[in-house]
Parts: sequence; structure tokens; C-alpha cells
Amino acid sequence: MPIPDDVTGEEIDKDVRQELQSLPKTLAEDVARNLVMVARLIDEDPEGAYGYSKVALRLASRVAAVREAGGFAAYANQKYSEALAEFRAARRMTGSVELWPVMADCERGLGRPEKALDMAGAPEVHKLDKAGQVEMRLVAAGARRDMGQLDAAIVTLQSPELASNSVQPWTARLRYAYADALLAAGRESEAREWFAKAVEADRDGSTDASDRLAELDGVEFVDALDESEGDSAGADELDSDTDHERDADHERDADHERDAEGDADKD
Repeated sequence: MPIPDDVTGEEIDKDVRQELQSLPKTLAEDVARNLVMVARLIDEDPEGAYGYSKVALRLASRVAAVREAGGFAAYANQKYSEALAEFRAARRMTGSVELWPVMADCERGLGRPEKALDMAGAPEVHKLDKAGQVEMRLVAAGARRDMGQLDAAIVTLQSPELASNSVQPWTARLRYAYADALLAAGRESEAREWFAKAVEADRDGSTDASDRLAELDGVEFVDALDESEGDSAGADELDSDTDHERDADHERDADHERDAEGDADKD
């Protein structure tokens, strides 16, 4: 697949670059450049990212970082079975539990929320860092909701991390999930409060908490493009009216000229 000239492969994380050192230099560079493209595209063009990940997998399937990238690309395209297989392979290679929450979420995507809940109670969770544990809590709450257990989902999200006033990378998403669960349970006033708290913590716009809050407050947003199109349509109508008036004036002038010629003939 085509790769822009400005992509050198040096952009990848140094730990990944170190993993690729087991490959011949030219091959390592090719794999690195494809991994950079995966990272660049995965949010805005997941299908494109998936294509580059498949190239990297063909070139270096025995590198854990490549299997992990392939897993995330498949996950972004909702290919949960494939993603789970790649994550499991990466975990076998590294022995790390870091991918445990996203593996559990793949189980949810495959329609197996009970399996995701089993994973949420597994010993591996205690080996996760704080961010991983919060992520696991979000997955477990989602699994509860998949099973129609709204109250249990709400209780699952109630934690010291949720109650904390400090803002961490996971804070906005945790507050958002809690607000959404409250709203689904019909607790609208509490949901509004937590959507507002999510907005306060969402410094990089990772959620649509502000839109959800505005929706609860009955605020409607008008798209500027729609407004400009409306103005354009109005201008077109005005131009059309002006054209009609101009045509009418021309007809009146022609009638006057004919009348004047008729009077002259009579004279």
C-alpha cells in the first residue's frame, strides 16, 4: 500500500522500534512505516489502518507490537474475533496483562458479556495499572448493560476514581459512562449532573458529553452550513423575484412603445 514520503518509520515508539531490531534493517523499516500508517489512520480511516496492519502482519507476524497493532486495527473495524486472536498472540509473546480489558471488550463484541464479566473478576485485573483497572471497570459495566442489568452497571461504575475530584486521562470517560447509565435507568437529573462533570474533565473532546448535556437542557444547535445554504436559497429566491420584476418592467416599456407608435399612426 502507498506510504507518503514523509513517513520514515522513526515516528514509532522507541520500545516498538527496539522490538523491530530483531528483523533485517530494510524489513524493519518497512514494518515501522506501515505501523506509523496504522497509528495515523486508525481513528479517522479505520479501514485504511486495517489494510496497513495486514501488510505489517505479512512482513513480521512474530513481532508482538505488530500483532497488537493488528488487533487494534481489527477492533476498530469491529472484527472482534480477529482482534481477540491478535491480542491473545501478543499477550503470549510478551506475558503482559495490559491488553486484558480490550480482550474482554472483544468478548462483549462477540455477544459474550458473561465471559467479559468472568475476565473482570480474574486475577489478571490486579496486575493492571490504575488506567487498566478503570478500563476494566468500564468494560464490566458495559457487559452488565448488555445483559440488561442497569442497576448493577451503575454500581459497578461507583468507585473512588469516579468520586475523585482530580482529573486523570480516564476521568471524562468514566463520568460519561456513569451519566449514560443513569440516564438509561431514568435518573435524568443525576445524569445531567454527571454529564456536566464529564464536560469539565473532557479537555480533549474525547466524548460528546457537551452535546448530551445540551440535549438534556433542550438546547438545539443549528448547523452553520445549513444556515448558509438557507441564506443562499433566500438569495436565489430574491434574485428570482428581481428577475420577474425586471421582465415585467420590460413588458410594460414595450407596451408603452406600442401605444405610442399607435397614437403616431393615428395622427
